[in-house]
Amino acid sequence: MALNILDLDTISNVIIFNFAIIKTNKIMQNNENKVALVSGANTGVGFQIAKALSNNGYTVYVGSRDLQKGEAAAREIGGQAKAVQLDITDDDSVKSAVELIESEFGHLTLLVNNAAISHAGKPGRTMEEVLGAQRASIVPINDLKAVWETNVFATLSVTQAFLPLLQKAPAARIVTVSSALGSLTINANPENPYRSAFDAAYGASKTALNGIFLSLAIDLEDTNVKVHLVSPGFTATALNNFQGTDTVEEGSKEPIRVALAENLPNGSFTGPANFSGPDNILPW
Repeated sequence: MALNILDLDTISNVIIFNFAIIKTNKIMQNNENKVALVSGANTGVGFQIAKALSNNGYTVYVGSRDLQKGEAAAREIGGQAKAVQLDITDDDSVKSAVELIESEFGHLTLLVNNAAISHAGKPGRTMEEVLGAQRASIVPINDLKAVWETNVFATLSVTQAFLPLLQKAPAARIVTVSSALGSLTINANPENPYRSAFDAAYGASKTALNGIFLSLAIDLEDTNVKVHLVSPGFTATALNNFQGTDTVEEGSKEPIRVALAENLPNGSFTGPANFSGPDNILPW
């Protein structure tokens, strides 16, 4: 029996209605699926951030230069943690990570730039030896370039690579782990007892990082992507030869707070309450 015009209209409306439901469900799913990538997440502050995000419902990609270490960290974190091989100084590694997340989720809600190095010289030195060798008057330029390549240029490069995925999320954030050691205001104060630790390699790289990501915050201020910088405490990690005074759990509290917060103002720079101002704000 032939279908009449009324039957065709009904079928057409049903198809359109079902398509609308599928499309709405996909949007709702994208809104609910919070996906994060944390670089340098197999240990230290990055691991603590990834664990907190997983505990709060995020699917977390545990970025690690060594995939096996990343997989071990992801297993320890549990939940929806996934390992991804990520060397932020390697363009091919970054491209592969972008393609993986794009294929699995199609968007990224949160990018945490945590990967960094403190020096590029002889391994096994104390923190004091490293800082002494990285004074502006004597630091080998190749060592300085190596630190800045990871902490500044590669960090911006990986952010640029993931920006299209961040822009596909309803609301996205970039949280970059910096350091109060990079604050020019703090280091310009002669009464600061730690100003001698402001070296040309690591400390000044964090100053440059702050400047570039403040520039990025201004660049993106009319978009769906917010940019935040955060300083952990003086945490005992490999960056300082485990000579920091805070445990990794204590030192990670402020980065975790910022990573989880969705209502902070764009372009914020905060640190632990014991050496920052109101609302944990640090001076540039």
